[in-house]
Amino acid sequence: MSSPAGRLHDEGGLHKQHGRLREAEAALRAALALAPDNAKTRHALGIVLLSQGRYAEGWPLYDARHQVPELGLLKPGLPYPEWRGEPLAGKRLLIFPEQGFGDQIMFARFAPLLRDRGAKVTLICNLLLARLFEGLGVEVIAASGAVEFADPDYWVMSGSVAGRAVAGPQEVPAEPYLFATPSAPGGGVGVVTQGNPKHANDANRSLFGRDAERLLALPSARSLALADTGAQDFADTAAIVAGLDLVVTVDTSVAHLAGAMGKPVWILIPSLMTDWRWMEGRTDSPWYPTARLYRQARPGDWSEVLDRVERDAAIFSATGR
Repeated sequence: MSSPAGRLHDEGGLHKQHGRLREAEAALRAALALAPDNAKTRHALGIVLLSQGRYAEGWPLYDARHQVPELGLLKPGLPYPEWRGEPLAGKRLLIFPEQGFGDQIMFARFAPLLRDRGAKVTLICNLLLARLFEGLGVEVIAASGAVEFADPDYWVMSGSVAGRAVAGPQEVPAEPYLFATPSAPGGGVGVVTQGNPKHANDANRSLFGRDAERLLALPSARSLALADTGAQDFADTAAIVAGLDLVVTVDTSVAHLAGAMGKPVWILIPSLMTDWRWMEGRTDSPWYPTARLYRQARPGDWSEVLDRVERDAAIFSATGR
């Protein structure tokens, strides 16, 4: 039988999975009262608080993700001090990548912000993001094979920059920060029906069968799946997105790409295990002002969401908004 703290942790996780954030918070706080050093519970509570937009308390708890072996988010063993928010004027800062493409795109906005605060920023990223990030105005290094960089004064994980750079959702730099020249201008609607099948919540966030067909049948729709576009990296996909009028996508990396480019983007949000960055009950996002969120009401049932998307797409086609 699990410990009282373990049972409370599991209870909190179940509440979070179903979007009951207040109940999840209460259970996780009770679990931490019994086991205050439990990294897994600290991380879970951090996610719940970030989901509520309570960043000041949530970010430090979110940092516990690196102490949860199941997440596989170990910090690199770098012989330099980790940046904790110290002044950066005249300092070299290395930003180390973590998590998926969408996370790296989302947090890349902070590289030019820290550059403007006087830091000489080096951003390490996945190889498929390197060309896209070249326009950020910082040094970009693709994480491929042996990586060499000048000795930094500080380093930081990309997912930790926000908690040390801004105090709350209202301070998130939300203007477009990624740009591309259209490879095929002419408008239309870019559609993404599925994310990475290895993602822990992919069964809930992706569309399959008839649901996917409905999204691809929107007026002037074209698939943005790599198998259909032939894109070799995210710079290629960005060039396609730049020529579109609208992107409609499940919660995957293209949602972040379109939002970062300032492109109108409609994001389909699952009701189970909703990602913290989309918060709760909102149809907008402080991270991406051009995003519109379509939230699923019942687990596994996309029909009502697709009804709304189809209706709004017809209006968009006629009016451009």
